[in-house]
Amino acid sequence: MSSSSAGPAIVWFRRDLRTGDLPTLTAAAAGGGEVLGLFVLDDALLRPSGPARRDVLYRALAALDDDLGGRLCVVRGDPRVVVPQAARDLGAGSVHVSADFGPYGRARDDGVAREVDLVRTGSPYAVSPGRVRKADGGPYRVFTPYFGRWLDHGWRAPADTSARTVPWMEPKLSIRVPIPRPDAAGLQVGERAALDRWAEFGEDDLADYDTGRDRPDLDVTSRMSVHLKYGCIHPRTMLADLADRPGRGPEAFRRQLAWRDFYADVLHHRPESARRNYDQRFDAMRYDSGPSAESAWAAWCAGRTGYPIVDAGMRQLLAEGWMHNRVRMIVASFLVKDLHLPWWRGARYFMRQLIDGDLASNQHGWQWTAGSGTDAAPYFRVFNPISQGQKFDPDGDYVRRWVPELRGIAGRRVHTLDDGRPAGYPDPIVDHAVERGEALARYGELKRG
Repeated sequence: MSSSSAGPAIVWFRRDLRTGDLPTLTAAAAGGGEVLGLFVLDDALLRPSGPARRDVLYRALAALDDDLGGRLCVVRGDPRVVVPQAARDLGAGSVHVSADFGPYGRARDDGVAREVDLVRTGSPYAVSPGRVRKADGGPYRVFTPYFGRWLDHGWRAPADTSARTVPWMEPKLSIRVPIPRPDAAGLQVGERAALDRWAEFGEDDLADYDTGRDRPDLDVTSRMSVHLKYGCIHPRTMLADLADRPGRGPEAFRRQLAWRDFYADVLHHRPESARRNYDQRFDAMRYDSGPSAESAWAAWCAGRTGYPIVDAGMRQLLAEGWMHNRVRMIVASFLVKDLHLPWWRGARYFMRQLIDGDLASNQHGWQWTAGSGTDAAPYFRVFNPISQGQKFDPDGDYVRRWVPELRGIAGRRVHTLDDGRPAGYPDPIVDHAVERGEALARYGELKRG
């Protein structure tokens, strides 16, 4: 549909729950009219999210509503129905969004665009998917060359916007529903909380991020992933800050933001990889099934595998809805290569539990560990859960924090339990050495095939 600047406009918030550094507001302001801030509670996204991530969303919406002076209009339903309905009821000439490049989001937005003038400005990424390409025009499959071109491409300066950039309308739509309000206690999210956390991390832990980021016992990672998930801060804001901070820590963090963009780019070009192997050779991989496999699955989910670093990570996930990234790789490797269960089953469980669950990063992080994704570690690289614990939790503090049965065991012996297992803590559900051999044998079948 052709663009129109007449009458009011709608800013449809999705993964951009902020008003600072939001180009969508600049585009909406150009029309000169009043603007309705709209958010759609979409059951297609809420159902698989899990209660912890829904709680974070509701907190972020409440914070945005406060920033808009109570004028955020929340509705519930299929966006392809309720967004055009809101535009008709208001007589809105345009609906402004940050572009969504995920499989569901693209299809949803194409449906809405058939009914209204949908204006896409910016995206949740520093460099939007599809912009970084090889010399032949194709997408990158490997991160390292992508990263070099990503740096060369660069990104825009942060947009100079705030809640005062547009005149907000009173939300008088008949389809408006109340914003769910969680208890005051809990994780602080929203734009102000995100900026405060970023400033705190920059002051306390950014300089040593390159060495500290792999240590779950130190708890010195940024924890910015949850704020990026719903766009309470834009990565462009963070990159602008990093530009003024020399050193290996800021360089390492910039690289992590590039990984986020890379996985979004991969999913953009291969949307089926959210559910299926990126490397189709892995379609022939044998996985376990039956009662013993289901028992192993239940033990993994509950943090009762008998491997301390694995159990600590899974219990942190259950308690906080979050897990240290190094430990995510360890527990994923254990599920796929020790228990011989499919990566997509673990990925789906993570997406239900994680408060920062991001489809592109989660699915392709799992595929990296499984060996079936882009830039994947060789499948035969099988993490040893005991040596991984000794290396990245050298004094055992992380394990003792999350596995209370083991708090009486001092130092690194908590990973080996050489002196026996305390009452109530399970024996290992598998023998890692045996299962490593089995994993290599199955990989060998793929190579021969």
